[in-house]
Amino acid sequence: MRLTPEERARLEHEAAGAPLGTYIKAKALGAPLPSRVRRNGVSVEDRQALAKVLALLGGTRLASNLNQLARLANTGALPVDPLTEEGLTDAVSVVREIRLLLLIALGMKDDTP
Repeated sequence: MRLTPEERARLEHEAAGAPLGTYIKAKALGAPLPSRVRRNGVSVEDRQALAKVLALLGGTRLASNLNQLARLANTGALPVDPLTEEGLTDAVSVVREIRLLLLIALGMKDDTP
């Protein structure tokens, strides 16, 4: 089936995360869309939950605050011992890893350098 970009975008919006082929098939045959459609092995409900977690993580500014603390520790502006500095750097790495894993689970591209 050939679609214009506008038609495809409309159908993808209507599919609300369901695979486009599954959505079109259900719509064409007048069948209900399965409640737990999977995309990349993750249910729509799970993708929504993962997206909420990713949004919460981004909204906390936790990664940014940890990065600022680590930067201050590295420049000597924040008096810490080597063990504390290592802990801050490790915390930043863990938050970055959590973010990356969430993006992978959602099938989203990680565009950070």
